[in-house]
Amino acid sequence: METLTYRGANRRTSRFLIRWLIAAVVTSGILPQRIQADIPWPEVVQRVKKENDLLARRAQGHSGEYFVVCTLYYTPMESGFRADRGFDATPTTASGLHGRKYPRDFLRAVKKEGFGRLREPVNGCDYLRYNGGRSYAFVRHVVGRGTDVLVPRFSAATRRGQRGLGYGVLLETLGATVMSVFRSANWKVIDTGGGLRRWQVDLYWGEDEPLGPGRLMARPRGTEFEYAYSIVRTK
Repeated sequence: METLTYRGANRRTSRFLIRWLIAAVVTSGILPQRIQADIPWPEVVQRVKKENDLLARRAQGHSGEYFVVCTLYYTPMESGFRADRGFDATPTTASGLHGRKYPRDFLRAVKKEGFGRLREPVNGCDYLRYNGGRSYAFVRHVVGRGTDVLVPRFSAATRRGQRGLGYGVLLETLGATVMSVFRSANWKVIDTGGGLRRWQVDLYWGEDEPLGPGRLMARPRGTEFEYAYSIVRTK
């Protein structure tokens, strides 16, 4: 049997405790914001522009192929916005809620993502929609543009006016990372908006509790995915 010196045993114990602490923090969902880096947009913008310029200079041009950055959006679930997870769960109401109160951070997440899944339905409505300003509404479905219902791992959004990637376009993502995370390569653009960047394709994850408080509210618990580059091919 191997005999450890006190110093060696102490180092191994310290490493074990550090790994245990990190695992416990990740599992709890209460993550320091500095652990998760922001998307390096200046670098991303430069990369997608360079790659698409190269595609455009081919003899056949783009021919339905584009180099994009894939990001993620989701529908946050009210059930995850608990004080024991570090969220501001202060009961809060707003215009359109008819006096009903919800965790303050849940309303903030709905404002950012557009929709949220309610813990308990209201008059047959399972979702809350942000209407702009300080106003919300109870709705039956999560939709993109018009009445197009969002479908997990299939619906996508792009920048309004994006060449080749407009509303209604069917896409195939060729990137291995997107496939490994979403288990899907086939998408349909069902929403467009000015808030997205050029050559950005926002992929719909589905319903999930948030990863953590603060900026982590924009991340679902089910994945650590932030962004990935991919060639997309229109169908």
